[in-house]
Amino acid sequence: MRHTRNTGSALTLVFSLLSPAAALVSRQELFANSDAGVRIHIREVRTDAHRACEPILLVHGARVSGIASFDLPVAGGSLAADLTDKGFCAYVIDIRGYGESTRPPEMAEPPQNHSPLVRSADAVRDIDAAVDLIRKRTGMARISLFGWATGGQWAGYYATQHSEKLSHLILLNALYGADSPHPMMGHGSEMEDPAHPGHLNPAIGAYRCNSADSLLGAWNRSIPAEDKAAWRNPAVAEAYVREALASDSETNTQMPPCFRSPNGALEDSFYLATGRQLWDASFIYVPTLVLASERDFWSRPADRDKLKQDLVHAPMARVVVIPNATHFVHLDRPEHGRQLLLNEIVSFIHAPR
Repeated sequence: MRHTRNTGSALTLVFSLLSPAAALVSRQELFANSDAGVRIHIREVRTDAHRACEPILLVHGARVSGIASFDLPVAGGSLAADLTDKGFCAYVIDIRGYGESTRPPEMAEPPQNHSPLVRSADAVRDIDAAVDLIRKRTGMARISLFGWATGGQWAGYYATQHSEKLSHLILLNALYGADSPHPMMGHGSEMEDPAHPGHLNPAIGAYRCNSADSLLGAWNRSIPAEDKAAWRNPAVAEAYVREALASDSETNTQMPPCFRSPNGALEDSFYLATGRQLWDASFIYVPTLVLASERDFWSRPADRDKLKQDLVHAPMARVVVIPNATHFVHLDRPEHGRQLLLNEIVSFIHAPR
C-alpha cells in the first residue's frame, strides 16, 4: 500500500496490516519547527484500542529515512505498529535532510561543493523539537527514545543533554567511539583520507545518492542462509527499497533513480569508528538498554562494553546481544531476532524501577 503524504496540516491515515479482527492502526503526519527555516516531519502511529499509550520516538540511521526504517506498509515491516500493539504510541522522525523534513539547500548543489551535511549536533536539535511536540501532544513529561545504528548515536548524544525529557533510552547497533578495528568505517577504509590517516576522506562530499541496488547488499551478506526469503520476508525487502526511493522527491530525476542522504552521519561515524569520543554516556541519567545484533556489521563488541562502562549514572543499564541477528533485525522474520527485539524493548520499558 502506498501512503499519501501531506506537507501542510496533519493528515490521518487509518488501516490495518494485520487480520481483519486486529485493531486499526492510525497514522498522522505531524511537523515541528527545529532551527530557523527547518521543519521536522514526525509520523504518529497508534491504535484505537489504547486511548492512553506510552510514547516512544524512533530515530532512523545514516541513510534511510524514518518511514522506510520503521513503518513499512506490509505485515512484519513496521516496528512502530508492533509497539502500538503493546500499548505504545510510536512516533517516527525524519532528521533534516531525510524524508519529509527540510533538506539543506546545499543538497540541491553537486555534493563535491560542500563538506558533509547534517552533523550530530543538528540531529540532536531536530530530536529535541520532536520530543517537545510529543510531550505536548501526549501530556507526558518524559518519553522513551529508541535509535537504530547512527540513530542510536544521535539518541545517545541527545540523552546526554536532555535526560530530563526521557523515561528510557534504547540503542540498537550503535557505535560509541571504542578503539577497535572497523573495516567499513575505520582506519584503512575508504572513509579515511589516504594522505592524512585519521582524517575523513575529503572526497566524501556533502551527501550521497543511493540506488535501489545499494540497499540490500550488506543485509544479504549478513544473512547466514542461501535462501534470503527464509530469513527475511521478500515483501518487507521490496517495501524497504520502494519506500526508501519514495522518500526523496528528486529520486526519479537521476539515472538510475536514487535518493539523497546527508553525509554528516558518515563523518561522525568515521570519528567514532576511529576511537574519537563525540559524547559521554556518563551524562545520561535515564535507564538505558544497549541492544546489539550478534551478526551486526556496524557496531562492535567494544562499543557496547565501553557504553556499559560509561553509563555510571543511568539508574539501570542493560546490554543484550540478540543471538544470530543481523543489523536489520527489526525487519527480519520474528524467529530470526525480531520477536526477541520487541520483547526486550517492551520488558525494559515496563520493568519496575
